[in-house]
Amino acid sequence: MSGESSQQETGFVYDAARLRIENGWNKPHNIYGKDDMQGFVCGWGAAVINTVVTFPVNKLMFRQQLHGMRLHKAFKQMQSEGLRHLYRGLLPPFLQKTFSLSLMFGLYDVYGKLLTHTFPNTQKPIVQAIAGMGAGFSEAILTPFERLQTLLQDHRYHSHFNNTFDAFKTVRTYGFSEYYRGVSVILLRNGFSNAVFFNFRGVIKDALPTTEGQMGNFFEDFVSGAVLGALLSTLFFPMNVTKTAMQARLGGEFINPAKMFLIVYETRGRNWKKMFRGVHLSYSRAMISWGIINASYELLRTLLFPQSKKV
Repeated sequence: MSGESSQQETGFVYDAARLRIENGWNKPHNIYGKDDMQGFVCGWGAAVINTVVTFPVNKLMFRQQLHGMRLHKAFKQMQSEGLRHLYRGLLPPFLQKTFSLSLMFGLYDVYGKLLTHTFPNTQKPIVQAIAGMGAGFSEAILTPFERLQTLLQDHRYHSHFNNTFDAFKTVRTYGFSEYYRGVSVILLRNGFSNAVFFNFRGVIKDALPTTEGQMGNFFEDFVSGAVLGALLSTLFFPMNVTKTAMQARLGGEFINPAKMFLIVYETRGRNWKKMFRGVHLSYSRAMISWGIINASYELLRTLLFPQSKKV
């Protein structure tokens, strides 16, 4: 597929709003078309595919982030726990990822359309960045799922909770705010990473060699998502380490991100290299994960909403 046409095919649904405005359909209730659910539906489907495939690798990376241990030690720890615990904690990330990616892609389209309708002369990269950040901030409402996942994956809490629902009830006894421990870091991470992702996934795809057919298009989408996934996971890795340390606490003081970062930095012997322990697995997982997400999303959009590509 040529670079010129790929920009159209990875184009954004909110372009439909611009077309409607140019045709004089400028009333707010007319800026949305019949395919408005495609971002929510395809984002959810891509998340289902990705979560089941990458969960064990993600759990291995989590152990490295939390305890600063080497890969082989984290692997042996999980191996000693057996298959019974391999998918322990799957439900929170499954729910969180499916809802999160559904909101991410769906609200990105919604915010993009709204911005294009309200400010029709705004440059596309600016609209993409603002819509992406808005979607990222909105995703933070799902922080409780990420919070429970952290507790369930930490081996120190294996004897504390029987299952996800038991963990949910236990955390509630510490107050509702306990569900949102670490939300400030999540807001920053989601907002800025989404802005970069939506601005550059089409750019990277256009820079790839020309391919033809659905398989070629799938490959381009996979590579685009993989490159961005690896880059963003590396850039935001220390932030995720801080977030994990914040959410691994149950009860007690709510430590702000800056202070927690310094605490973790001290416990790692003031060694900046140790702050990135697990980063290799992180960007490897992110390459696979975001490659799958991006390619699956575009494939589902092609299969379920074929007319949307012609907008």
